[in-house]
Amino acid sequence: MIGRLRGNILEKQPPLVLIEAHGVGYEVHMPMTCFYELPELNQEAIIFTQFVVREDAQLLFGFNSKQERALFRELIKVNGVGPKLALAILSGMSAQQFVTAVEKEEIAVLVKLPGVGKKTAERLVVEMKDRFKGMHGDLFGGDNAFTLTTPSAAPENNDAEAEAVAALVALGYKPQEASRMVSKIGRPDADCETLIREALRAAI
Repeated sequence: MIGRLRGNILEKQPPLVLIEAHGVGYEVHMPMTCFYELPELNQEAIIFTQFVVREDAQLLFGFNSKQERALFRELIKVNGVGPKLALAILSGMSAQQFVTAVEKEEIAVLVKLPGVGKKTAERLVVEMKDRFKGMHGDLFGGDNAFTLTTPSAAPENNDAEAEAVAALVALGYKPQEASRMVSKIGRPDADCETLIREALRAAI
């Protein structure tokens, strides 16, 4: 079980990051809310990971804190919620926003997330609400409480919009919907991560 990685960031293609640790490059899928907080390329990062084995793939998911990983682990225990959907949920809103939506039973907010229909949203509320009661102390206490930071908006390349659309598609949005979400932002000077963040924020 790979539980933690410490190494240099070689590539960042949301929602995927390639991190080199002891000469080995690990491809790690990260929620966008975690991706925003990563350091720049060739800088060191420490991420907590969850290894998921499927019939057709072996995937590594990464998070900036143990608490975010704990929430991911609880999400994939919900009937009908796999790793990809859990990744999309934690990309569309911060962990604190998700917990608030569940506790207030805001079904209308949850169904705006890609892949979350009314039945899934209702199931999330029912199953996760009880689990949060025993998790609050670990998830939101002390210095490890969830936060959502805002990265600087320095464009990395001229393909920022295309990369943002590709990332949204990878998170579960349909290509046409992803293109519409990015085009509505109207920020030609923005980098890929900024476009994704604002598109997801507008969707909720």
